[in-house]
Amino acid sequence: MSDTSLANAGKPLARKVLTGKAIASKTLTGKAIASKTLTGKAFAKINISLDIVSKMADGYHNLRMVMQTVSLYDEVTIECKPGEGIRVDAGLPYLPGDERNIAAKAALAFFKHTRISGYSTDIKIKKAIPVCAGLGGGSTDGACVLRMLDNMFETGLGRIELERLGSTIGSDVPFCIDGGTKLAEGRGEILTDLPHIPQCYIVIIKPPFSCSTPELFKRVRCDKIRSRPDTGGLVKALGEGDLRGVAQRMYNVFEDVLPRGERDIAAIKYALIDSGALGAVMTGSGPAVFGLFDNKTDAESAFLKLKVNYNECFLAETTGRIL
Repeated sequence: MSDTSLANAGKPLARKVLTGKAIASKTLTGKAIASKTLTGKAFAKINISLDIVSKMADGYHNLRMVMQTVSLYDEVTIECKPGEGIRVDAGLPYLPGDERNIAAKAALAFFKHTRISGYSTDIKIKKAIPVCAGLGGGSTDGACVLRMLDNMFETGLGRIELERLGSTIGSDVPFCIDGGTKLAEGRGEILTDLPHIPQCYIVIIKPPFSCSTPELFKRVRCDKIRSRPDTGGLVKALGEGDLRGVAQRMYNVFEDVLPRGERDIAAIKYALIDSGALGAVMTGSGPAVFGLFDNKTDAESAFLKLKVNYNECFLAETTGRIL
């Protein structure tokens, strides 16, 4: 499939997310509130495919990924009341509660962009998505904070503006604003809606180690990548509702540059396929691996079997767009 046909495969066409500088000049107003509390779901993401096309002049990498939201989620509760300060409690001692946390960064970005001030903001996150797993746990928490504050203060930013704002916080945040099935390019901020993946079930396994995203990027030599995902064929399979075609084309170039001690990922993939998965692949920079199943019974059977050997094993299904 040519680049032109790929770009036109999903409607609407790719929306280039602008930089923070381009949006900072816009002054917004929101509804004043005395005190309000909202609770929302921050859905995990998986990478059906991940390709690294090139390294850009600014040091970032030009990516091409097919991404999908799944039903595994963190629960995010925000309380805003007159006062000052932003605090985050994620219930885990190793996750920061200050501005280093992406949820706090999202709140700061929202208030700066909308020019709303004078509020004390407490964010509580009930974590279910594994940390540092390639499942977008931090990014989706940040995206959820942006959606909820937009709702709470009735600022009416809408999907496109929230995606633009999200791009100033993290590369995966724009996708996590709306989710569903999308082609993500650039640093992840250039999004194209794709036909929703056929209904399927996901078994996710997070092995007992983490991968360093910066280290994996350092290992990648774009001109030396031998195998790449068939992104055009994958998009075509999505358009045809061909789940097996999707599963057969899942690929992540990061798997080829994993340190030797992290090759357990291959064993997890084989275990998922031996348990009935149509295909299995590592998501993001890992180390979580997922398998696609076309029916719930097989997925549940695989989940029950595999969770005996893997403590962090999850059963989920695909979800549609959020906004």
